[in-house]
Amino acid sequence: MTTAPSAPALNSALAPFAHPVFRMLWTVWVAANTCMWMNDVAAAWLMTTLTTSPMMVALVQTASTLPVFLLGLPSGALADILDRRRYLIMTQVWVAITALLLCLAILSDGISAPLLLMLTFLNGIGLAMRMPVYSALMPELVPRPQLPQAMALNGIAMNVSRIIGPIIAGALIASIGTAYVFVLNMVISALATLVLVRWRREQKVSSLPGERFLGAMRVGVQYVRQSTRMHAVLLRISVFFLQSSALLALLPLLARQMHGGNAGTFTVLLASMGIGAIAAALLMPRVRHRLTRDQIVLYGSMTEATAAVIVGFAPNAYVASPAMMIAGLAWLAVANSVSVSAQLALPDWVRARGMAIYQMTMMGSSAIGAALWGQVATLSNLRTSLVLAAIAGVTVLWATRSFKVGGISEDLTPQLPVQMPTLAEPLEDQRDGPVLVMIEYRIDPARSEEFREVMKETRRSRLQQGALSWELFRDTVQPGRFIEYIVDESWVEHLRRFDRVTAGDVALRDRRRSFHIGEGLPIVTRCIAEPMDRN
Repeated sequence: MTTAPSAPALNSALAPFAHPVFRMLWTVWVAANTCMWMNDVAAAWLMTTLTTSPMMVALVQTASTLPVFLLGLPSGALADILDRRRYLIMTQVWVAITALLLCLAILSDGISAPLLLMLTFLNGIGLAMRMPVYSALMPELVPRPQLPQAMALNGIAMNVSRIIGPIIAGALIASIGTAYVFVLNMVISALATLVLVRWRREQKVSSLPGERFLGAMRVGVQYVRQSTRMHAVLLRISVFFLQSSALLALLPLLARQMHGGNAGTFTVLLASMGIGAIAAALLMPRVRHRLTRDQIVLYGSMTEATAAVIVGFAPNAYVASPAMMIAGLAWLAVANSVSVSAQLALPDWVRARGMAIYQMTMMGSSAIGAALWGQVATLSNLRTSLVLAAIAGVTVLWATRSFKVGGISEDLTPQLPVQMPTLAEPLEDQRDGPVLVMIEYRIDPARSEEFREVMKETRRSRLQQGALSWELFRDTVQPGRFIEYIVDESWVEHLRRFDRVTAGDVALRDRRRSFHIGEGLPIVTRCIAEPMDRN
């Protein structure tokens, strides 16, 4: 007889590794991020052999990260429309082909600075496609209580790869040449693809046709716009990355100005930050038992800001390295807490799009912060820039403390099957529309104000599910008679809203119906637009 796992076992930092699919995808994630860091190091070094222009060297980093910002939402939409397993395989194939093209260009002496930038950008497209789908897969791999540990282990994967990727790349460049970094990238990406091909993921089958690409992006943006929890998440992650980007952006210059500072000093400081992040991931289960997510964000932001200032004033690596470990620990604690809040604020059907918007906000804030604090350092000095970044970040965080990322979230558990409406006459094309839905409520006029408050929540819910517009009308003659008015893009989009119903939506529906005092349930009328000759 097997015994159920104890509570400590379920809540331990390594608990998600008990799930085979999580172990498999985590290994793939380590490999993918190691390839990313190897590619960035090798491409930057290769560019220094092709040109002496600082701008061209700097553009390597831009070419690598810009696709994540530009293509985050489209890739998130595709990850929600297509089968996520196949989509993840496609991204790995893309990265492997890009590495192959780089190998061929270098070995044939056909590489040039513009070609290197173009191929680095193509590799960045693979990263942009991969990030949202991997984030969206996490909640289906582990039980909901283990999601924070799973996200923390992903943080370990990224920081381990941040340490070993540059080390492997540096060793290969020094021994046999830059081209073989890309050869190894291609081999690792191909092996990761084979692992994913063996994965047999259970695909959710829907009777509805797939979403259209542009419509899927519209609904994704609309969901985030109507989600107060996502507003808080995006605010928190943008403020933190605007603040914390100062340290990473200025770190090469900080390392150079320390006593005996050189490239080795920079590597040690980066590795120290990675070690701190790994330690944080292992400690997070204990921290979450003592602090709320909002407290972790507050204290973590303050700790990172303080550590950054210490690094700025550190005379040597012996003082700066411990501070970098603390900065890495605080960085992962904040990023993990906000990422978990984002995952819990998104239902499965829109998760990839929502996480894509989250990652776009993160990347955009990091890019803006790096440029901002770099300019401040140019006009003043490195230490002033770090101090101002710390003060600004903590001040904004304190001023916006009413925006909470923690607390009780709406129950987003899918509620299927839900009875869908039927038609008296079949449609030739389910994409005909738009569709007008009217729901008539009879309520006690004395409870009108309470009813309006519930209907405000209803508006957010309908628009989150994809409705084009929503209004509530009050009868001017009969007190207590209200008409809820909803417009959907087409009949299939109207049916799709039933496919997206969660436990929270059902609870909200019951609250609406509790106000209705008419006979039976509120009367629902559905109308579809009639095509008319406008000539």
